[in-house]
Parts: sequence; C-alpha cells; structure tokens
Amino acid sequence: MIIVHVAQAIMTIGQYVVQIYLVLMIIYILSSWIPPLYHSRLMQYVASIVEPYLGIFRRFIPPIGMIDFSPIIAFLVYNYIVAPAFLAGLSTLLSAILSLTS
Repeated sequence: MIIVHVAQAIMTIGQYVVQIYLVLMIIYILSSWIPPLYHSRLMQYVASIVEPYLGIFRRFIPPIGMIDFSPIIAFLVYNYIVAPAFLAGLSTLLSAILSLTS
C-alpha cells in the first residue's frame, strides 16, 4: 500500500520538523551569549523563526536580575509538551486517514 508509505513519510517529516525547530531554539539561545554571533544576519533569520514562540513566554516570565529564564521554560515546554502533542496529533490524523482509505 503506497498510502501507508506516504503516511510514514509524513510522520518522519513531522519528526524532523520538530527536531529542527528544537535545534534552532538551542542555537538561538546559546548565541545570545556571543554578541557578534547574536547580531549576525543568520541569527536574525533564526530569530524570525524562534522569537514568536519565545515571545509568548517572555510576556509572562520576567527576567530575574540579568538572567532571562523564559527561554529555558519555553524550551522545556516545547520539548515535553508541544512537540509530543504535535506528533501525537499528526499520528492520530494519519491513522484516521488510513482507516478511511482501507
């Protein structure tokens, strides 16, 4: 069944997207400690991808002194709640589509 292979490919792509976003978030957070890198064109591009998500947490978690803990909280929430929920939803959707086609 070709549809099963397509569903598996979509699930694999979803897993890669989750991992790539996680890596971009780590790179962005670590680059904030290196000012020349943080202000580079590449990091501006990464910021345009990652900041909308991180901004949600910055609104509710103020910095303590000079340390901004919101990216750490955002990373943990993404890694343990958002990513698994996304992948579970994608899996459920693909299972439903497969059950309709068989």
